Amino acid sequence: MRRLARFGVGDVVRHKMFDFRGVVFDIDPTFANSEEWYESIPQDIRPERDQPYYHLFAESDDAYYVAYVSQQNLTGDGIGGPVDHPNIAEMFDEFVDGRYVMHPGLTH
Repeated sequence: MRRLARFGVGDVVRHKMFDFRGVVFDIDPTFANSEEWYESIPQDIRPERDQPYYHLFAESDDAYYVAYVSQQNLTGDGIGGPVDHPNIAEMFDEFVDGRYVMHPGLTH
């Protein structure tokens, strides 16, 4: 059973288990990463494949990176402030009402 995406492109989210937040910049309707990546997750915390997976511009206290996270491991940010990831300006124009607005040329 395929689940609907709870978050959209431009939403700011937080990981439920690890201390980082990020901006959604793409969504896969179900798992679409490598088998090696999936198998590298410890089995006791490995998420289901049949759910949306989000590509994030992520930040922690000491790093910026791109993350790939299952819907079951994300929640709304709650802070409401912008994310400082350096790649955000490549895809988004501004931060308005708690979310990022995509560059007009990048939307469908």
